[in-house]
Amino acid sequence: MSEEKKIYKVSEVTRLIRQALERTFGAVWLEGELSNVSRPSSGHYYLTIKDESSQISGVLFRGNQRDLKFKPVDGLMVRVFGEISVYEPRGTYQIIIRSMEEAGQGALQQQFEKLKEKLLKEGLFAAEQKKKLPLLPRHVGVVTSRTGAAVRDILNVINRRFPNLHVVIAPVKVQGEGAAREIADAIDMLNERGGLDVMIIGRGGGSLEDLWCFNEEIVARAIARSVIPVISAVGHEIDYTISDFTADLRAPTPSAAAELVVGCKEAFEEDLRRHGVALVRALRETVLVMRNRLLAVSGSYIFSEPRNMVKQYLQRLDSAMLRMQHSVEMSVQGRRRDLQRISDQLKAFNPTAVLSRGYSITMNEAGEVVRSVGDVKVGDVVVTRVDDGKFESEISKLKS
Repeated sequence: MSEEKKIYKVSEVTRLIRQALERTFGAVWLEGELSNVSRPSSGHYYLTIKDESSQISGVLFRGNQRDLKFKPVDGLMVRVFGEISVYEPRGTYQIIIRSMEEAGQGALQQQFEKLKEKLLKEGLFAAEQKKKLPLLPRHVGVVTSRTGAAVRDILNVINRRFPNLHVVIAPVKVQGEGAAREIADAIDMLNERGGLDVMIIGRGGGSLEDLWCFNEEIVARAIARSVIPVISAVGHEIDYTISDFTADLRAPTPSAAAELVVGCKEAFEEDLRRHGVALVRALRETVLVMRNRLLAVSGSYIFSEPRNMVKQYLQRLDSAMLRMQHSVEMSVQGRRRDLQRISDQLKAFNPTAVLSRGYSITMNEAGEVVRSVGDVKVGDVVVTRVDDGKFESEISKLKS
């Protein structure tokens, strides 16, 4: 005997499961850590809520965000209220969230903040530690997955902008156990190899767990000791990792990192052309100015009649010599008059000058001037000086 088989469609089974879940659980409160948070242009939040061993997908529609007082991000501990249901097109169960509130930080987020604070205090994020990127690098190192989208995006940008650039790829795991060690070793290896102008490390987007290897201390310290400037390009624009803070420059995506490394070749060529035009214009203007100055000087009097110019300078020299000679003569005459005046004064005060007027000077044997009869006695010999000479006398009589 055979029984008639009941054959269900997939959609029917999925619908029955959804109805069973909704009847069994209804609305519930869940507590867990957010992961894989995304918000497309629709404005709805799609996310995962997890604990140490399990996870469940969730959706917070835009209409239920009116009372939301914070921005859901990876690593945040939350409590959500909503209905357990099934997303039938994929056959996955989920919670449709009606409300969400904070419940503290998740374990990974706490590790992130703790390491960030530690490295910040050590100065690994300091601006003065950042190395500048070269303007036109010729050799670029890339630390990423060999098969990921990041390496393809980087190579596409480089080939489009500067196809002759030399690229060295150090393939590593960018997710899971051992990934952080491989990344750190690759950074050290490229530094030991040498010859590179800049290095890009990173990968495409993912959850906080997917990107966690770039939050490991071993990677941060490898970046910090790198002699080669490092660009961190991990995840999407909204993703931040410890590598981003430690690197010399952060790029929002791997493609953006490649664009930072190699500017557009056409743009460089245009800059060179523009600067070349400006340089030629400046040289022409300089030559024109110098030519006009030369023409002005060549047409001046000194170049047209150099002999006359020399004669003018000779005349100026003669005039200067005459003025100097006249000044010297006037000075000598003034000094001569002063000398004559002083000489006349000296003559006027000369005691012998009165002799020419009939006076005489009598001196005793000691050469002293006799001013009174009391200065001599009978028998003394005196010398009398007149205008044209002197004579001796003996005192024979004194009268008063």
